[in-house]
Amino acid sequence: MTHEVLDKIVAMADDIRAEADASDSLGRLTDGLAAGLKQAGIIRMLQRKSHGGYEAHPREFAETVMATAGYYGSAGWVGGIVGVHPWQLAFADPKVQDEVLGADCNTWQASPYMPGGLATPVEGGYRMTGRWQFSSGTDHCDWIFLGAMVANPDGTPVMPPVGLHVILPRSDYQIIEDSWDVVGLRGTGSKDIVVTDAFIPEYRVMKSAEVMDGTAAREYGVTETLYKMPWSTMFPLGITSATIGICEGVLAQGLAYQRERVGATGTKIKDDPYVLHALGEAAAEIDAARQQLLGNVDRIYDMVDAGEEISFEMRAQSRRNQIRSAWRAVRAADEVFDRSGGNALRMDNPLQRFWRDAHCGLHHAIHVTSTPYHASALASLGVEVPVGPLRVMI
Repeated sequence: MTHEVLDKIVAMADDIRAEADASDSLGRLTDGLAAGLKQAGIIRMLQRKSHGGYEAHPREFAETVMATAGYYGSAGWVGGIVGVHPWQLAFADPKVQDEVLGADCNTWQASPYMPGGLATPVEGGYRMTGRWQFSSGTDHCDWIFLGAMVANPDGTPVMPPVGLHVILPRSDYQIIEDSWDVVGLRGTGSKDIVVTDAFIPEYRVMKSAEVMDGTAAREYGVTETLYKMPWSTMFPLGITSATIGICEGVLAQGLAYQRERVGATGTKIKDDPYVLHALGEAAAEIDAARQQLLGNVDRIYDMVDAGEEISFEMRAQSRRNQIRSAWRAVRAADEVFDRSGGNALRMDNPLQRFWRDAHCGLHHAIHVTSTPYHASALASLGVEVPVGPLRVMI
């Protein structure tokens, strides 16, 4: 049995593909495509049932994002990133949950979480100014999660640093047009955001460390397994699912293109053992990446559901596996693209878009290998991982 949202996405596959060129040209999803995704419910999959969501299993969410990205990378990317925000909203202050979703359960929320702003404590909350890049799907969102650092009255960051996730309505921030001109994932509309001296009431503020370690969820008495999942498992899930789904798109388009193709030597690809070997190996690697990511989230979910504590070592291993699955898939997608000949480079061949999008997906900060691999190895050796960069996003 597949989730009903996945069934809807599959049914609208041709509609999603049909909007790809226009979305890339606009630098954001077309209004029609965004409306279709909204009607299908992909952004509500991890949303609380009390606010019109599905409370789906994370695996079902990942499978749906993969399928969407396999039709058009930018659509899957927006589904994967924007679709995680209702999950975090579920363990924010109930007052802000009602503000965001009370009137319309289809209200989308954007991000990013990188600390691009300084938030100075004032009576009742904070005042914040800053600029952020890479706000995917932001044109179709009415609220936003932004990362910030707590500041002293003189505007310098508090030391040691204290990170925040703040939640703002569309009226409190500016989207910078023409700030998304990139080589791939063009339809995601991942534009810059500017905030100038906005007031954020205390109830719309979450401490980053408490989001990471699960304190925020416990504070509001969350009991559902879904909302007790580690942030470092859930937020990367949408991004990596989209990246793997895009690689599945590379494979599907590559195979379709190669069926009747004749290579430079005059040999039909169907009769070329070298290309066939590469395609077979790449298909196996992309499937292995898919299974690694899904198995990873299943394992963490089952542990949380059983009441087991998810240690830092386990979170680091989860991040390691998530990152590895993305790199594995993209490297395999390269093998498909590199054996598709010169005509694969033509802009009217959808294969090149999937290939560009896959590489752009790998450039997200959540796919940086260095510190998560380092932290995972240290933790596996029983070494206490120091506070600082080695614990970021874990």
